[in-house]
Amino acid sequence: MEFEGKCIIFSAPSGAGKTTIVRYLLKKVKSLEFSVSATSREKRDYEVDGHDYHFLSTDIFKNYIKENKFIEWEEVYADNFYGTLKSEIERIWSEKKHVIFDVDVMGGIKLKSIFGDKALSVFVQPPSIQELENRLIGRGSETPETIIRRVGKAEIEMKSASEFDYILINDKLEDAKKEARKTVCNYLEGKDLNSEEKT
Repeated sequence: MEFEGKCIIFSAPSGAGKTTIVRYLLKKVKSLEFSVSATSREKRDYEVDGHDYHFLSTDIFKNYIKENKFIEWEEVYADNFYGTLKSEIERIWSEKKHVIFDVDVMGGIKLKSIFGDKALSVFVQPPSIQELENRLIGRGSETPETIIRRVGKAEIEMKSASEFDYILINDKLEDAKKEARKTVCNYLEGKDLNSEEKT
């Protein structure tokens, strides 16, 4: 393919705010296009198939794995798969745009290892695990069991933050949005990231 754009990878523990930040960037940075991930989990009431995710049955997802249709995929929980379709990347680059990903932490690490210097990986970090738990409770869409599971997973995921190019602490959302926009634009323009903001 003649045009090969760059990739922006946003990862975070569930509830850290990465999806809100990615949506903000898509409005503000016109050269970005969202890579719609595939998942085998149930669709939430407010989600739209093909826009938020490509919702696939577990059997179809497993067939796609066998057919090598994913750049990367992960079984996040038992029979709960997420993955990046090769066709999404091809679609976005054919439109001469850069890809932005909203993926879980393991997916982000995998994508960075695949795309290397063509990708900027950003870890969105909550100010604390307690604040993350409060945000998950505030969603109103999680059961007590899933909150416990997600918080436990977040504690493990936070240890992987140093594997990302940039750590964005989402304490005040408006500040985090501005910092994300500045960081992404600097990267797309080939400027160095501000080293003092990396930690």
